Amino acid sequence: MTLQSSSPVQRLVLTVAVLASFVAFLDGTVINVALPAITGELGGGISAQQWVVDAYLITLGAIILLAGSLSDAFGRKRVLFWGLVGFLVASLLCAAAPSAAFLIGARALQGIAGALLVPSSLAIILSTFSGAAQARAIGAWTAWTSTAFIAGPLIGGLLVDLASWRLVFAINVVPIAVTLVLLARLPADRPADAGARVDVLGAVLGVLGLGLPVFALIEQPNFGWSSPVIIVPAVVGILSFVAFILHERRTAQPMMPLSLFRVRNFSVGNVATTFFYGALSIGSFVLAVFLQQVGGYSATLAGLALLPVTIFSILLSTLFGRLAGVHGPRLFMCVGPIVGAAGFFLMLRITDEVNYWSEVFPGVVIFGLGLTITVAPLTSAILGAIDSSRAGIASAVNNAVSRVAGLVAIAALSLVVGSTLDLAGLHRAVIVTGVLMVIAGAVSGIGIVNGARPARAAPRIGE
Repeated sequence: MTLQSSSPVQRLVLTVAVLASFVAFLDGTVINVALPAITGELGGGISAQQWVVDAYLITLGAIILLAGSLSDAFGRKRVLFWGLVGFLVASLLCAAAPSAAFLIGARALQGIAGALLVPSSLAIILSTFSGAAQARAIGAWTAWTSTAFIAGPLIGGLLVDLASWRLVFAINVVPIAVTLVLLARLPADRPADAGARVDVLGAVLGVLGLGLPVFALIEQPNFGWSSPVIIVPAVVGILSFVAFILHERRTAQPMMPLSLFRVRNFSVGNVATTFFYGALSIGSFVLAVFLQQVGGYSATLAGLALLPVTIFSILLSTLFGRLAGVHGPRLFMCVGPIVGAAGFFLMLRITDEVNYWSEVFPGVVIFGLGLTITVAPLTSAILGAIDSSRAGIASAVNNAVSRVAGLVAIAALSLVVGSTLDLAGLHRAVIVTGVLMVIAGAVSGIGIVNGARPARAAPRIGE
């Protein structure tokens, strides 16, 4: 069975899932090349740049777990609808932002809406496809949504250079409208689970446990580690996160069921996700900003610099998803990150001249191949290990892990590159990126098991 031979409903489901996820992923990356233009108009320096990125990731990472629970309890279609509507409104607020503070607030709202999109999108695929067709569908989803990580800088660069950074957010209107029209054609959700409720306390503790430590990481260069402005949020945040874990162990309907982590491929895959997506966030952020602020590239050229990665992802992600479905994901999850690391280590050849073809391009090509080898098998290994009845929360946990990894990586970036990004800072950043990717490959090679059967859903009470 190929995707072309799938039923019309299956093809429609895949299209909706891709479009909804693409919107959320694109807005997480399209912003990178627009940061210099944003702070040039609104002010705020590197701290504002970090917050424009992290305000989105904080709320997305914290709320995405709750969104996964909502998706399983109340229906994928319903959650997708409200996520799309909320994302549209927040995007328009971002586009009209009169100040850096307003933009940061609007980005936080955008993250909340984005959290509703991704777990429901993957869950609706997992509940519609099965067997080898499911692996191929995830591969196709990965091929298109992964391009958002790399196509984002190109799209953002064109809009910044040819018009305004504000269009980076306004362009969401058209794809969201199309997705809403297609979504209306999907079959209705099943009835809501009896007694389903929202884990409000878990959501609050999750937001505090993520947001406050990240605030401390971003602002510590301005205040210092000894300042109460840094110490108090860091301590309260850590205590909140501990309370979050304890609460999730005891509540009857947790937003993050800890029993999922008893499944080997799920737990190991999420550890690999942490290292790989933390590395990806550091590498893509630093390279996009460095090429503009130090290399003198325009925003468009900085986006074009990563075009080879997009091409690899579009052409080969479905292939590697299919191969992982046949041969198992372990080899691909081990080799892919190590190949990606080799690409970043090659970027140590970048000099003050920042010659693209001799210094940047070889590393980008090898990194792109490594990324493409990794992502679809990683997604299939993690979600394929969990019963489809928990597809929403399983995909939410994995996406939360990847977003939080990126969030912490960007927040801690100043510890690696310093207060100003220069050539030495770039070299330190690519070394850290490469090391993190090697660790991801090693974790996968040691821990992932091929042919793991999905774990059946355990009772919700007493998890």
